[in-house]
Amino acid sequence: MTCWKNLKAIAFDLDGTLIDSVPDLAAATQATLSELDLSGCTEEQVRGWVGNGAQMLMSRALTHALEREVQQDELDDAMPKFMHHYQENLQQHSQLYPYVKEILAQLTALGFPLAIVTNKPYRFTVPLLEAFDISQYFSHVLGGDSLARMKPDPMPLTHLLSHWQLEPDELLMVGDSKNDILAAKAAGITSIGLTYGYNYGEYIGLSDPDAVCEQFSEIMALVNTSLKVTEQENL
Repeated sequence: MTCWKNLKAIAFDLDGTLIDSVPDLAAATQATLSELDLSGCTEEQVRGWVGNGAQMLMSRALTHALEREVQQDELDDAMPKFMHHYQENLQQHSQLYPYVKEILAQLTALGFPLAIVTNKPYRFTVPLLEAFDISQYFSHVLGGDSLARMKPDPMPLTHLLSHWQLEPDELLMVGDSKNDILAAKAAGITSIGLTYGYNYGEYIGLSDPDAVCEQFSEIMALVNTSLKVTEQENL
């Protein structure tokens, strides 16, 4: 079992990690395509399109509906419509994954600073955290548009390292997508890959995270192991 004896802070992805947001993303995508008089899509298709931000989701949906590569002007026209529909459907059907709130509370009680590092636009991220009553656990929230680059670029994670004045081995990234693992590797930090989220139909273990968890609650066993190692070294 992997442990991180120097662990001091944890960053979490949002969609597919803490919240199953696809039902609302699908509703917004379907409404946008309908408004554009294009053929629709299924929720399962949207599950395979999320993970690289709202613009990439819409690009994939339009490419599917048009049966050709979408043009930039078409995407530019669709994006405000999608943003409007998603704002209307932000937390209508989304749900927290099991044990998320309990584990976040435990990690906070143990003194770990927690952050959100998501590719979702910031304007949607904070209201979603508040709607599910978990915003209080995060001292730092980075959306996909908070910095010049987003995952799989390491910039959001290196930003956290600088903000919290941490060494790479003191920060952990928890996510469900290869973008999370690639960003963690590029930043030189450790990572946990969750199997239940959105990863384009690919097993998260293929991205070689430091640990793989099938349930969110399994994170605590790994963190507790690191705490026990630290305690033993301090005896």
